[in-house]
Amino acid sequence: MVRPRHDDPELPDDITPQDLHPSARNELKTLSKENAEGVARHMAMAARLIDDDPELAHQHAVSAARRAGRIAVVRETLAITAYATGDFALALRELRTYRRISGKDDQIALMVDSERGIGRPDRALEVGRAVDRSTLATPVRVELAIAMSGARLDLGQTDRALHELDIPELDPDRAFEWSPALFAARATVLEELGRDDEAAQWRTRAEIAADALGISDDGADEFIVVEEIVEEFSDGGSGDIVSEDDSESPAAETSPASAAVDGVDEFEPDEAAESAAVDESADRA
Repeated sequence: MVRPRHDDPELPDDITPQDLHPSARNELKTLSKENAEGVARHMAMAARLIDDDPELAHQHAVSAARRAGRIAVVRETLAITAYATGDFALALRELRTYRRISGKDDQIALMVDSERGIGRPDRALEVGRAVDRSTLATPVRVELAIAMSGARLDLGQTDRALHELDIPELDPDRAFEWSPALFAARATVLEELGRDDEAAQWRTRAEIAADALGISDDGADEFIVVEEIVEEFSDGGSGDIVSEDDSESPAAETSPASAAVDGVDEFEPDEAAESAAVDESADRA
């Protein structure tokens, strides 16, 4: 029997393993049934809380990691909640562990941003350049471009920050899931360059794309397909944005943790308390 630890955050009765994304639950099948259910509930609770109470979400992620520290999606969730709380060093360590366990680079942009968060924009650029972008899913490749642009801004390399965003996905007339963030990032760099009129156009495009895609102010995707939205810019150019139906646009490689809300070493006994106490026996199948 897997008993709660005294320092585990409380789980409400209405949270169930089924609240966790199915692909994440599938990764927990190597655990005992009871342990898998407890881990799933903590991860689902972390997903529920990540936006409103990231600190408590992180506590739930830590509880899941104590019981299943060798499961990739658990370490990914721990990294995401650590990032949300501003603990970029822990986030980076856990992202490295996640990548080693899973063999995936789908959180490379978060690694770059974590390096930025701990004040190492040069290292952030090295991390981003070390990945073969052609192997990345399109949404991940766009996220990486945005993160790399941010690192350039950190270094005062504004022109190069703009160049980082000159990618094929920067289509002002079509809206994909990544378009609002990409357009907004370009607007930010243009503002830094003093090109305010162009920045305003891209800022407007970002808003139009978000509306077309049904992205609400709190960031939740409603997946409303809007065929066409027209916005006239001051220069007379067309601001038409056509949102792409899911059947036509490249599919996102969904992270279970981000879908529901959406480190080099394994947890070791001599590490900090919040990331050290993995219950090895509970991690057995």
